[in-house]
Amino acid sequence: MSRVRRRLPDEVRAAAVRTGLAVAFTLVAVIVALLASYAHSPLLTPALMVMALGVFAVAWCLLDVAITRQIAAQRRRGPNAASPLAGARERERRPTGRRAPLRN
Repeated sequence: MSRVRRRLPDEVRAAAVRTGLAVAFTLVAVIVALLASYAHSPLLTPALMVMALGVFAVAWCLLDVAITRQIAAQRRRGPNAASPLAGARERERRPTGRRAPLRN
């Protein structure tokens, strides 16, 4: 069975792209730091600092993706949904038994 996947909202895709760029930047910094350590280069200290900033940026971007996905999901559910499962519970609930007659 194939499920049709909906396209991610623009802000979620933008956050995911930023995360990918931060990961790529950090991997380049790791490689530069590794090569600088092998060569006993004075470039090692700045490369390690850039790598540390890259790790912080990746963590920040992953948090951004998680928050942005939550906001997009809330926007899809609507303004009055109390929780992610609130709408599902209301749809499943069926009236059971008899209703009391209306009085005028």
